[in-house]
Amino acid sequence: MKPSYPHPLIAREGWFYLGLAGALALAVQEIAGGWWSLPFWVITLFVLQFFRDPPRSVPAGEGLILAPADGRVVAVLPCEDPYLHCPAVKVSVFMNVFNVHSNRSPLKATVREVVYHPGQFLNADLDKASEANERNALVLETPQGRKITCVQVAGLIARRILCYVRSGDPVEAGQRYGFIRFGSRVDLYLPPDVRLRVAIGDTVKATTTILAEWPKT
Repeated sequence: MKPSYPHPLIAREGWFYLGLAGALALAVQEIAGGWWSLPFWVITLFVLQFFRDPPRSVPAGEGLILAPADGRVVAVLPCEDPYLHCPAVKVSVFMNVFNVHSNRSPLKATVREVVYHPGQFLNADLDKASEANERNALVLETPQGRKITCVQVAGLIARRILCYVRSGDPVEAGQRYGFIRFGSRVDLYLPPDVRLRVAIGDTVKATTTILAEWPKT
């Protein structure tokens, strides 16, 4: 199923940086010549690949919980959801600078709460980043009344978490809701009875990878 929301191929968060890098490369090429401008064109290409934002098809099926970000699964462990204060399983996806960095809703739901925490900028690959780093949490409730928490976590280089939804907003599965610049992670706190479909070390893609399924009723 194709997403129904507008989707530029280059994330709007990167237009300024891409324009700046391209203008600088052109200026150096005009002033100093092609060889001197080569490193600046490489930087421009890096910015272009970092802010790419390809559309993703949503898998068909009931009860699916989708990956909220591209990257590598760095944690799957039982814990307590720090926002819902109940037992949970945390699944963490680490995004390096070569991953797509737009964040997408893991399921169809209503945003019940948005909680922002200022914090540090430790390496997002470390588990303690979930509690120490700057982060922004969404508490999501499905039409069936089930709740999960999806947390954007800033990383060592990331200095800006962007979130475009508010409490009360509806979101569709796979809907783009935010962006984190230059390396970060997303934590999902899921009920313990979900059936996990990923393990530590797995590479996942936002929306197209199924992280877990709700139990059959």
